[in-house]
Amino acid sequence: MIQEIARMSVSTLIPRQNLHDALTPSLREMILDGDLKPGDKISERELCERFGVSRTPLREALKVLAAEGLVQLLPQRGAIVAEISEDEIKEVFPIMAALESLAAELACDHASDADIAHVEALHAQMMKAYRSGHESTYLRLNRLIHEAFFELAGNATLASMYQSLLTRIHSHRFIARKSEASWKKAVEEHEEIIEALAARDKRRLPRLLRKHVTGTTVDIAKESLARKCKAG
Repeated sequence: MIQEIARMSVSTLIPRQNLHDALTPSLREMILDGDLKPGDKISERELCERFGVSRTPLREALKVLAAEGLVQLLPQRGAIVAEISEDEIKEVFPIMAALESLAAELACDHASDADIAHVEALHAQMMKAYRSGHESTYLRLNRLIHEAFFELAGNATLASMYQSLLTRIHSHRFIARKSEASWKKAVEEHEEIIEALAARDKRRLPRLLRKHVTGTTVDIAKESLARKCKAG
């Protein structure tokens, strides 16, 4: 009986000790989905109430996100969602473009017809969101399409590198609001990208993605940063 009680005690302690491990993905998703935006002050009280936890596991989770570059821990001021500078945009986006270009090339070799049909279906949904003016839905589907290229590439190391960089620039890529002209241009480029994927064009598809990321996507990121600076 004593041994049974001891086992029960251990089983209840383990989840508490690892509570921040369960909390970290939820906080990360809040940031990546734009529920918490760059520069936002992170309210420990509100998050503790939301998730039903104490401040200790929350602060441990924030330390993990800080190491990933998603959160900044400020002395005596708590935590804020990390922001990105124009220099970082210039530095990171060309690397993202190179990774996406390689993923596209590999996807042409490894994607099945069903895989391509899935991406085409995501694109069709994204276009529907665009025509309806549902920007948040459009941005979510846009992110899924770009991530799909890495899934189709079948290279775990490449996908990991992409996700690592994405955490630094997500808000200026898949959360940022676009001007009408930039949105229209991005959609037109996506149409070309999907056509090249359907044709498994190993030369054209990587080139289109590189141009899309270093051109229109960078312009949108800079627009977002400029609006924030002006508002601030």
